[in-house]
Amino acid sequence: MNAPAANLPARLVRRLRDYGSLVKLSHSVFALPFALLALLAATAGAPSLRLLGLVVAAVVAARTAAMAYNRYADRELDGDNPRTAGREIPRGVVSPAAALALTGCASAAFLVVAWLLSPLCFWLALPTLGWLLLYSHIKHVSAACHLWLGIALGISPVAAWLAADGEFSLRILAPAVLGLGVALWVAGFDVLYACQDEAFDRAHGLHSAPARLGRRAALRLSRILHTAALLAFAGFGVLVPLGIAWQVGVLVSAALMIWQHRLLRPDDLSRMQTAFFTANGTIALGMLAAGCLDIYLLPVSR
Repeated sequence: MNAPAANLPARLVRRLRDYGSLVKLSHSVFALPFALLALLAATAGAPSLRLLGLVVAAVVAARTAAMAYNRYADRELDGDNPRTAGREIPRGVVSPAAALALTGCASAAFLVVAWLLSPLCFWLALPTLGWLLLYSHIKHVSAACHLWLGIALGISPVAAWLAADGEFSLRILAPAVLGLGVALWVAGFDVLYACQDEAFDRAHGLHSAPARLGRRAALRLSRILHTAALLAFAGFGVLVPLGIAWQVGVLVSAALMIWQHRLLRPDDLSRMQTAFFTANGTIALGMLAAGCLDIYLLPVSR
């Protein structure tokens, strides 16, 4: 076996790692648990394996398309920003054309999966995909970009519930409230994350909340959004209904959000990675675990 052939598996692993890093696969932990939670609640904990697989595939494909396009659209800004200059496109390990091709492939996969779920899901997937891709341009015109991103992730529990029901009914209110909670929660921590780029965004005419309001006011805005998110999470538990485990989960999430905000100060963002990924990843997984406890072990009579 010649050297190039022997090195093929290593090169393939390295390329897969580069593409996984490009789209931040680890950040699926923010949306996927809530989509799964909505699916389990809609089916009383008994979705078919086909439905479960298709919902997971739809969430992964949709966020892959959105993230790949975001990296493509932001490639010049990422190269100019010292914090993001090490990302895959500025470093040259993934080309802009490859990122755009990945966007197209993931978008097509998302639409195919949506069609396999139902024609209704397919037709709703079209505007959903447009919303996801348009996010990359909203920060150039409006500070509402954080809420736009929140809604992009908040769509997932509504879509998962609709995939289970196959039609709109009054039952859609429960996942809509959960989706609202996810949207407010994501918008809140995206405001926190954007505080790192306050000066850069202002200098380049980007409309983030920190650039418009200042870092101190942006931190206050994030706390308001997170408070509202907790109320929506609690409301979802009432509407399903879920029981004591979910209530404890909301309280634990509140504690994690308080901890997240205490880690960050207007003049000290050094613990952003812990505040952003550790706290919020734990919230998402914890809420899924709490919901599963109530659905499978502590069911509330409906």
